[in-house]
Amino acid sequence: MLRMTDDAQDPEGYGPFGAPLFDGPEARALRRVGVIDVGSNSVRMVVFDGAARSPAYFYNEKILCGLGAGLADSGKLNPEGRVRALAALRRFAILARGMEVNSLTAVATAAVREADDGPAFEAEVTARTGLKLWVIDGPQEARLSGQGVLLGWPGAEGLMCDIGGSSMELAELSGGEVGATVSGRVGPLKLQDIRGKGARRTEIEARVAEMAEALGRDRYDRLYLVGGSWRAIARIDMERRGYPLHVLHEYIMQPRDLRATLDFIEGADMADLGKRTGTSMARMSLVPIAAEVLSRTVRTFRPKEIAVSSYGIREGLLFEQMPELLRARDPLIESCRASEAASARLPGFGRVLYRFVSPLFSRADDRRRRLIRACCLLHDVSWRAHPDYRAEICFDNATRANLGGLTHSERVYLGLALLHRYRNKHAGSPFEALAPLLDEGDTREAEVVGKAMRFGAMFSAQDPALMGTLKLFPKKGELLLTLPPGDGEALYGEVAEARFRSLAAALSAEPIVRVARA
Repeated sequence: MLRMTDDAQDPEGYGPFGAPLFDGPEARALRRVGVIDVGSNSVRMVVFDGAARSPAYFYNEKILCGLGAGLADSGKLNPEGRVRALAALRRFAILARGMEVNSLTAVATAAVREADDGPAFEAEVTARTGLKLWVIDGPQEARLSGQGVLLGWPGAEGLMCDIGGSSMELAELSGGEVGATVSGRVGPLKLQDIRGKGARRTEIEARVAEMAEALGRDRYDRLYLVGGSWRAIARIDMERRGYPLHVLHEYIMQPRDLRATLDFIEGADMADLGKRTGTSMARMSLVPIAAEVLSRTVRTFRPKEIAVSSYGIREGLLFEQMPELLRARDPLIESCRASEAASARLPGFGRVLYRFVSPLFSRADDRRRRLIRACCLLHDVSWRAHPDYRAEICFDNATRANLGGLTHSERVYLGLALLHRYRNKHAGSPFEALAPLLDEGDTREAEVVGKAMRFGAMFSAQDPALMGTLKLFPKKGELLLTLPPGDGEALYGEVAEARFRSLAAALSAEPIVRVARA
C-alpha cells in the first residue's frame, strides 16, 4: 500500500504552493455556486463547482435577449427582449433549485440600471421568479469584471476592458488587486442607434477619451479583453491567422495583428465569418461596431499586447466570495490537485513523483517548476481511457482544459509531457498540429518530463522510499539512478530498465544504475 510522507518527513513541504485547499471548508462553501448575469445583450446563468480557486463550469447557459436594443431612443428596455429575459430567468430559477445550488446571485448591468422601466422590470423578476435582482453601477461592474480576470490570471498587470451591449468598463489591475475603475456608454447596442459611420466614430472617440481622462493614464502595457463581442473578434483573428489552438482564454494578440483583423472585419461578410468561427448571427451583428470601439481603445491606450480573458463578471462574483487565503492560491495547481484527488488511481503520488523527477530540472525557474508539478499531478488522471488512445486523450484534455494561469505554449507543453507519459514518440500525434506554439527547447524538455514520469510511475504501487533517486550530470553526459537495496533493487525490472534508457536518451546521457549500500 502506498504510504505518503507527512510534512515532518518531507523537508520540501508543498513548496511555494502550500497544502491543498481545494477540499477545505473555505472551498466547500463555494461549491455549487450560481451566478445569473442580466446584461444589455445576453442573460446567462453559470453554476460553478469543483476546485473553488479554479472552478469547473457545472452548468452554463446563455440567451441573447437584447434587453438594451433601442434603449438610447426609447429610454426603455426592448419589449421583446424583456419577455425573453423573463422567460430565461424563470427557467434559470427552476434549474437552480433542481441543481441544489447553495448560493444564487443575480445581477443586472447597464441596460436595467439606465432604463426608465428598469425598476419595474426588477420588481417583475422577483414576482415571477423569486429572484432578487441586484442592479449594479458601472464602477461595481468594472470591479467585478476585473476580479474575474484575476481569478484566472492571478498575476494580471494592465487594463481590463469589458464590453457589454450598452457600456464598456475599464479597471486597472496591479499586484493582484483591482485599482481605478470607470464606465462609459460605448456598447454596440447603444452605438448602433447613431446614424452615420462618421458620427459614430466621433462619439466613440469622445467617450473613450473621457474614460482615459478619468483614469488619468493613456498607456498600459497589456489590455485584458472581457466580453462576448471581444471574444468574437478574437475568434476571427484566429481564423484569419490560421492559429491552431482554438482556446480563447489567454490568447494573445499583437497590436499589428489586431489592426489587420479589425481592417479585415470592416469589409467582411459577417454571415460567412459567423459560420467559419462558430459565432451566432446575433453576436456577429454587433461585431463591426465592437471592432470600431476596440480600434479606438487600442489607439488610446497603446498596449504592447492584447490578451483575451474568458473570465469576467460572473467569475468576479465568485472571486468576491473567496477568503483572501483562497484568492492567493495558484489556480492551476489547485485544479490539478482536485483532478488528482478525484480521478487518479493513487491520489497523492503526484507530489512524490514531482520530488523524484525534479533533480532533472534544477535550473528551471519557479514558473517552469510549477508547470512540471502540474504535469506530475495530472500524470495518472486519464488512466481509465482505452490504452490505445490514452496518450492522445491526455494531450487533448490538457490543451483544451478549462484551466486558469496557463499560457497557450504552456498548455501545449503540459499536453506534450502527458502524451509522453504514455507514448515514447510524438510523431503522428495531435501535437504535430500545435507544434508551432512550442519552441524546440521546450519540446525536448516536455518530452523529458513525460518520460521521467513514465519511468517514475513504475514505482507508484510501492512505498515511495523504494523509488531511489535521480541525478543528472550534464557535463559528463550521465544520468545516475541510485536504488535502495532489497525491494527497491528488485522493482527495477525489464520494463523499468527500458523506460530508464528511453529517459536517458531524451537527455542525451548515458544511463547508470547503482545500488546504495544497506
